[in-house]
Amino acid sequence: MPDVIQAPPVPRVPVRGGGAFPVRRIYCVGRNFADHAREMGAAAPASKDERGTPVFFMKPADAIVTDGEVAYPPGTADLHHEVELVVALGRDAPEGVLAPADADALVFGYGVGLDLTRRDLQATAKAKGLPWDVAKGFDQSAPLSELVPAARIGALAPRMLSLDINGQRRQQSTLDQLIWDVPEILHELSKLYALRAGDLVFMGTPAGVAALQPGDTCTACLDDVIELHFRIR
Repeated sequence: MPDVIQAPPVPRVPVRGGGAFPVRRIYCVGRNFADHAREMGAAAPASKDERGTPVFFMKPADAIVTDGEVAYPPGTADLHHEVELVVALGRDAPEGVLAPADADALVFGYGVGLDLTRRDLQATAKAKGLPWDVAKGFDQSAPLSELVPAARIGALAPRMLSLDINGQRRQQSTLDQLIWDVPEILHELSKLYALRAGDLVFMGTPAGVAALQPGDTCTACLDDVIELHFRIR
């Protein structure tokens, strides 16, 4: 059956070493660093037994930005940065709930991204007990670096995630501070969704989220292994 309109292009992310990664879905994890949970007014778990369940939300696949230019979005006067590790899945998960021990086999590679947030819209929605999709899932809300194959990254826990705005450090944390690590998050997501090759998972942000202004230049890093540079216009 022929399409009645032209099919939109599939969003793609460049891969170090060549090729492109076609994006299917973008899953995001909220409050996955204890210090960020506290700065947002939420309780942080004191132990693994007190973690409860992760907070998930989604962004549209075409929110990805890879060209270094992000437009300041409409409808907000309080755009916030949230730097995050991004996990790219290169294989479909088996049917049923994914065991944490099997999760790493799905991972194609990693990147560094930002979960840009219209904080004023989020705050208004929270105060009214309403969903806050419009605060997270807007156009150009997911600037993303190239993806680096997992074998080139090695162990994640000691890696440092950071964000500089106009040359000044805003956010920084090692990945051993994640409340739920990558295998645990993929396990929890598999209880709710069928994970597929092409999915991206934004893993949550450390403390230090703050406002961005037009003209700001941003540099996000995972140690000296991955860098993302972009400007707010």
